[in-house]
Amino acid sequence: MRHTPLSTLRAVALATFTLLVLAPTVNAQDTELPDYVIAEYGTPPAVPTGPLSQRLQDAVRTVFVDSLERSEWTSVQAEALEVIAASGDPRLAWIISDMMRFTWRQSFDTALSDAATTLLGIELNTHQRWGAITDHLIAWDIPSYPGYLDTKRAIFTQFVPGWDRIFVPGDIDWRMVSWGGVRIDDRPYDQTDEICNCIPAADNPEVESADDATWLSDDAVVFGIEINGEARAYPRQIMEVREMVNDTLGGRDLGIPYCTLCGAAQAYFTDDVPPGVARPILRTSGLLIRSNKVMYDIETYSVFDTFLGHAVTGPLAEKGVKLEQATVITTTWGAWKAQHPDTSVLLERYALGRDFDFRNNRDANGPIFPVGDVDPRLSVHEDVIGVITASGTPVAFQRSKAVAALQQGADITFENVRLELAAGGLRAVDRDGSDLGSHEAFWFAWSQFHPGTELWTG
Repeated sequence: MRHTPLSTLRAVALATFTLLVLAPTVNAQDTELPDYVIAEYGTPPAVPTGPLSQRLQDAVRTVFVDSLERSEWTSVQAEALEVIAASGDPRLAWIISDMMRFTWRQSFDTALSDAATTLLGIELNTHQRWGAITDHLIAWDIPSYPGYLDTKRAIFTQFVPGWDRIFVPGDIDWRMVSWGGVRIDDRPYDQTDEICNCIPAADNPEVESADDATWLSDDAVVFGIEINGEARAYPRQIMEVREMVNDTLGGRDLGIPYCTLCGAAQAYFTDDVPPGVARPILRTSGLLIRSNKVMYDIETYSVFDTFLGHAVTGPLAEKGVKLEQATVITTTWGAWKAQHPDTSVLLERYALGRDFDFRNNRDANGPIFPVGDVDPRLSVHEDVIGVITASGTPVAFQRSKAVAALQQGADITFENVRLELAAGGLRAVDRDGSDLGSHEAFWFAWSQFHPGTELWTG
């Protein structure tokens, strides 16, 4: 394909901007960005308002729809990309970023990158161009243009047909959705032994007693859940592979997502839903939002905000389904079974013969997918215990300092929340000792899904 130098694109942009953008004025970002965003990413570009001009709409279709439908890249597409790059409209960098996630040729990736950096007014000194461009878009909160979802849907469904029921309007910020590198798990309920080219959820997994689980070492990390006096351990070795379990414990139905990227195992009650709504069966979509997995219900294809448990698209969003969380304690197998000698644990076979440790290997140097700006009060991978107070205030407790303080006999409270040691981990309880549905996560994940969260650091 023909490649236009970055300097040329910028020169054309200056000369032709006013000819191609329909909006009569160009406004700076309305939202004042935090100082730490400006320090890291610089000042955002001015962003026009209103719809795209017809010429730009045609260019967008030529580059991002026609090229995929026809499986070709010709001089026609290359010239249309030059028109987009010359528009001076940073909103178009979002759809370029989406296409970059699926590019397969270096020359194509370079052309897209040059167009995006021209629109954003940035220069990149990294080979991770897609990630750097997307980080800028997120951190600057660049808006999308009218019709963005339609074009994005055309790109994503061209590569994974199962996403056609996922990319629909709803209470979800489609700008933030990217591909996690795997396909959708769309296997029917309780048929999870079927082989799939996906991250395979486990439904109704078989379990064994602590005495029988000789394969699990005492220092192995597990996610412990106790419901109505019944305890079960979900080994991280298994959850790294499965990332989603639909289970029944203590007479309650649960959906248990684990996001390896966020260091967060969560447990949602899936039997407490509005009348007439069937139990949601949760699956991994293969998509991410700011490095957090996007889960959905296989029965209705309703998408959930994984971190918050709210249905954001589809029939379940229309019915206002919001799943309540149970506490998940991140600890070791030795500590969990010492506290819960009658615990059950998932069978080793659910690990599919794999033994990943993403935290200390793949993810050791920070998030591997774009997350944009991160609240600088803690490092991105600092472990926190997060919970919502009775007043609706999110609060995070820095795990390392909380454990040390509790071991020394300190009281840790915030509003109605009290933190306590539990089976080698931490949990949050109410004033009366009742469970508040807390879980552990990396700081970057908790803080971006709960912006402005309160933070206890000791």
